[in-house]
Amino acid sequence: MERLLRIALTRFMRTGNLRVSVGDGKPLEFGDGSGTPVAMRFASARALARIFLNPELRLGEAYMNGGFVLEAGTIADLLALLMSQTPHYKVPYFARPQAMLRFGRRRIDQFNNRTRARQNVAHHYDLDARLYSLFLDADRQYSCAYFENPDQTLDDAQLAKKRHLAAKLLIEDGQRVLDIGSGWGGLALYLADYCGAKVTGVTLSQEQFKLAQGRAAEAGLSNSIEFRLQDYRDLNERFDRIVSVGMFEHVGVGHYHTFFDQCAKLLSDDGIMVLHSIGRSEGPNATNPWIDKYIFPGGYIPALSEVLPAIERAGLIVSDVEILRLHYAETLKAWRERFMARADEARRLYDDRFVRMWEFYLAASEMAFRHQGMMVFQIQLAKRVDAVPITRNYIEREEQRLRGRERMRVPPLQLAGE
Repeated sequence: MERLLRIALTRFMRTGNLRVSVGDGKPLEFGDGSGTPVAMRFASARALARIFLNPELRLGEAYMNGGFVLEAGTIADLLALLMSQTPHYKVPYFARPQAMLRFGRRRIDQFNNRTRARQNVAHHYDLDARLYSLFLDADRQYSCAYFENPDQTLDDAQLAKKRHLAAKLLIEDGQRVLDIGSGWGGLALYLADYCGAKVTGVTLSQEQFKLAQGRAAEAGLSNSIEFRLQDYRDLNERFDRIVSVGMFEHVGVGHYHTFFDQCAKLLSDDGIMVLHSIGRSEGPNATNPWIDKYIFPGGYIPALSEVLPAIERAGLIVSDVEILRLHYAETLKAWRERFMARADEARRLYDDRFVRMWEFYLAASEMAFRHQGMMVFQIQLAKRVDAVPITRNYIEREEQRLRGRERMRVPPLQLAGE
């Protein structure tokens, strides 16, 4: 096994500083010695062999289950080192057979009918609500933030994301807005409060639905917002605006035509839609098996080349596309750091294995955006070519207008004793 390890990693590792030990054996060194030193020790040759057979699945499992320990560096350092060796997700040669098999069966794995979609959502989003409060911003935004400058806080960047989306929607007072995948309700609350919209939010998560309803009532916006525990495929109404943030990744590649056909049916003739989704820049692929098994079953991150044909077939016009590159890497870094700072609280909710699983998830996701071509796209859609202005100046103008409304809602500072 040591000989196989030396051959494989010598060929794979071009840069960096990696030291690998098996049991009580002598450490083997790989890379050119640059960067943060990372040292890992495998509990046994068997633990190492399992990773060679299916590295994309077994590396995460080994970290979760104690198959190896890190003697120098963190799991984020290790994943940054490994994933930076293969830019744009070129799978290591010894992992290609499994990757080809996953690609061939991805439509089966992503057959997300109504029953399976609910089960997939419950797997991730119906966890203990206290877990998400450990690392998300105050508004519980669980999607890519929009960092207007490098020093912006996570909370401010998430507010900027909502503002940016609202600006692209060009909402007029009283218009009906559909939020597909409304989560804990933060975006719907923003659109109702600052844009004067009548919002309908749909979700398949029981926990998110209950919390979102409570937030709307607490904010005094129950007359402006209706949250529903409903599949978007079962809607039969018309909306002036449609927005979907972080939900499209759960649709499945075999259901894209259904998704956009339904959106076209629901959107008014002069309406506007904005889709915000994670995307991959290297072209169609398959879901990472560890992510599919432990984090997002049935999920898939699409390439634009898979999305745009479904949009065209539905009769919708693409009026704007924006690519957010490193914004999600910075979002995930903030989440990971917050999560690890409160890891003891997460252990009390679940256990140490769960904490290692989520640390691996957040770190691997961050490094995918830094090193392997993952990005976020925002696609603006319409039915008419004149639905939005012919230049993009209106986005900044709308953002400025919304900032003014936000400032008006900030309570004034009070002096001590007032």
